[in-house]
Amino acid sequence: MREKELIVYRNMSREEGKLLSDMSYIIDHYKEIYHYKGASGRLEELKELFYACIHELLELAGNHGFYGNLWHCYLANLLVNDENSYSRACEVVGPAEGSINQAVLHDIVIFKEFFDFDFAPVVKLFGAESWALIEQYQGSDEESKVYNTRIRQRICDLAEQFCRDNTPEEMKDTLTQFYRDYGVGKFGLHKAFRIVPGEEGARIVPITNIAHVHLDDLVGYESQKQKLIDNTEAFVRNKKANNCLLFGDAGTGKSSSIKAIANEYYEKGLRIIELYKHQFRDLNDIIGQIKNRNYKFIIYMDDLSFEDFETDYKYLKAVIEGGLEKKPKNVLIYATSNRRHLIRETASDKNDRDEDLHTNDTVQEKLSLAYRFGVTIYFGKPAPKEFQNIVRTLAKRYHIDMEEEKLLLEANRWELSHGGLSGRTAQQFIDYLLGKL
Repeated sequence: MREKELIVYRNMSREEGKLLSDMSYIIDHYKEIYHYKGASGRLEELKELFYACIHELLELAGNHGFYGNLWHCYLANLLVNDENSYSRACEVVGPAEGSINQAVLHDIVIFKEFFDFDFAPVVKLFGAESWALIEQYQGSDEESKVYNTRIRQRICDLAEQFCRDNTPEEMKDTLTQFYRDYGVGKFGLHKAFRIVPGEEGARIVPITNIAHVHLDDLVGYESQKQKLIDNTEAFVRNKKANNCLLFGDAGTGKSSSIKAIANEYYEKGLRIIELYKHQFRDLNDIIGQIKNRNYKFIIYMDDLSFEDFETDYKYLKAVIEGGLEKKPKNVLIYATSNRRHLIRETASDKNDRDEDLHTNDTVQEKLSLAYRFGVTIYFGKPAPKEFQNIVRTLAKRYHIDMEEEKLLLEANRWELSHGGLSGRTAQQFIDYLLGKL
């Protein structure tokens, strides 16, 4: 086989491409053993390598959750994860133009040879009946370590479609459509990411197990949600949009609203990157890694606030607005906080007797970060009637059969000793009831 002749898709990592190289070696050499003296030694060598490949494919199924033909799933997985000039050009926006298409078609011809190869003679030669497991593997319903169920199914479906494609041209069109619909690599296949330190700087790493919160799950706060929706809708449609600050009382749905937004607009190319304040110094590095991609990125900062002695907020100020380099159009910052002005203020900030002779400068310095968020949305503690409405709605959603008067009485008792009136308290009360039932 011709994996060494790949042009566009040749930069896969050594770890990712080893199985492809081993299988290619087996395919190229399994017939030659008949022409060697002492061919049994050569046969055992290739047979051992073939069983090692079967082992790797089964491990792949366990880690990634693949099912069906695991060899085809492996090949499809290589193609959807290879971030190259063509795949990045096609992500979200569709087919690329120019001579790159000829180079890609050259590579797809090679991949189609791998997809179409008949392993029956190899299996017969090695007596490897266990290969049948690879061609018709039945996976479990458990979440994989690498992909969630949605992504796993898309890759398995893609592998099946490649087999139905009659020509390399059809296979290339199928792959290009996948790039347009879902993207490529980690940004294409995942919704949410975190930042981890690495030897070469900050790395953006997928979060594989995220909360599947939807906007309809959040009871109440309709005007607040609509304001967030309008801003995000403008962002994903390439219109002017603002950085958002969601502030207010604890447990009122600020963080859940942003998570719901990430789920709502994933199909339109929106991705979310979680950042903690001790990582602010990595902001420029992070933005440098995403600014030339076709996705829209929300950098999400939860529970953002600073004490007087903390100065890392100045890095954030410079990135949002004020640095020489303009913030990319595909990046917004969404933050939540219990404080409207983010930085702790004291009475001495406005006291004329303070040692700082320019007290107004001190106040303005502390307010300047909050002012860089063009959209601010207040989430207040619900009134008693609103709290009861949240409880009723959640009880109905989870099919809790309890007399309403008793339900609300128990809910009121619960909130008195569990943090007061809030959507979070209501959800915790419902979870308590579900646990008892």
